Amino acid sequence: MTNPTAPTSDYRALLILAGATVLMAVVHLLPVPAPLERAGELIPLTAEGKTCLAILLFAVTLWVGEAMPFAVTSLLVVILIAAFGITDFASAVNAGFGNPLIVFFIGVLFLSTGFTFSGLGTRMVLHVLLRAGTRADRVLLGFLIVGALLSMWITDMAVAAVMLPLGVGVLKDAGLKPLQSNYGRALMISCAYGPLIGGIGTPAGTAANVLALSYLEEISGVTVSFGQWMVLGVPAAILMIPVGWWLLLRIFPPEIETLPYGEGEIEAKLEALGPLKPVERKTLVIFALTITAWLVTPWLADLTGGLVDPPVQAVALAGGLTLFLPMIRVMSWKEAQANMDWGGVMLIVAGLSLGLMVFETGAARWLAQLLLGNLILIPPVLRPFVIVLAVAALHLLFSSNTVTGSLIMPILLALALDLGLDAWTIAAPAAFTSTLAFILVTESPTNVLPYSAGYFSIRDMAKVGIWMTLGAAVCVTLAITVVGLLGG
Repeated sequence: MTNPTAPTSDYRALLILAGATVLMAVVHLLPVPAPLERAGELIPLTAEGKTCLAILLFAVTLWVGEAMPFAVTSLLVVILIAAFGITDFASAVNAGFGNPLIVFFIGVLFLSTGFTFSGLGTRMVLHVLLRAGTRADRVLLGFLIVGALLSMWITDMAVAAVMLPLGVGVLKDAGLKPLQSNYGRALMISCAYGPLIGGIGTPAGTAANVLALSYLEEISGVTVSFGQWMVLGVPAAILMIPVGWWLLLRIFPPEIETLPYGEGEIEAKLEALGPLKPVERKTLVIFALTITAWLVTPWLADLTGGLVDPPVQAVALAGGLTLFLPMIRVMSWKEAQANMDWGGVMLIVAGLSLGLMVFETGAARWLAQLLLGNLILIPPVLRPFVIVLAVAALHLLFSSNTVTGSLIMPILLALALDLGLDAWTIAAPAAFTSTLAFILVTESPTNVLPYSAGYFSIRDMAKVGIWMTLGAAVCVTLAITVVGLLGG
């Protein structure tokens, strides 16, 4: 049976591709603009930089229009960089695939898939519900907390996939119908907000974090350890949880005070799962050892004078590969392939290649001065707030955290170098906000999963998301300011 909508979809995709190609050609052929002047210094946009911006517009148009799969567009970017002579093909590939943070993300994907595949995620959510009791507001808080905790270590979308069926089960048991229940709206939106919030807590939380780390090292020469990221990310996430909880309860006041099920029903579900299965025990041990290694690596390096200093990328890959070892084997390779987001890896490759070329050709510096040249005039304590709002506005245009991070990070780091600002405190709020897609359902696949259950509308999410974005800006600013003061 053929799909009658397929030709229409193909024509639309073809038009978007044609439009993106024309846009790229026009920008490439435009004359080089006059240099910008800042504090008596001329900042030119080179011909190579202009061509990089042309490729960037081409890629963004295809990503936003979804004319082709994200991964296909991403690989096409690598070819275009070489085709336009910005750099040779080997260098373009090496800038993306050759970056060690690619294997970090692959290792995290292995761990994430193993955690979900083994059933550990479902068991953890049920234990949280058991402790939250039957009060509607406490169950909502429990969903936010467990979503955030899980998302610090496994990808946002995988966490949303774990939370969704449990949330729908709670609402169906309570007899609450889609689009007719305020509590249904709040609980389903929490299935997205929890993972989004927790994703900023650690470098392993989302692909956008991996990009941020790579750009910091490649562009600014700044290496941020796993623990250093958590020093800012975890406090910001912890502050956001009560903000999100309060906003959801305030904007969608629950029509019920308690849920019509007892602890016995949750206990029955846990009993049906039985004790921890061998596959769950193995996954839990590997997960715990990997997290411990991430956290103690800097301490071991100092203690041994650098003799024991495994890179975080190697630790992530080793942890992920351990899941496949004989006598452990949490899942088969075919099962991992079927459940992993390989397109996310391609997005990172394109982001790294294009982002570094945009920086090296000087286009990032030119754009930074054009868009954010007055950031130096803003008091330091308010800069994170302004950066969060600026990146959140940009995020509205894109349906990918990785795409947003690819665009904004080189620009902000170029600005930090130009203005003599601390690269990490400028990059951190931008990296966090690349993940915090609170307003539109289309901003992140993590939002699409809970939306698919039908309990809230796009307008419902935007209604609470605008306030949540402002709250997140305050939380990130507080975390960076307080940690900065404590750290001198």
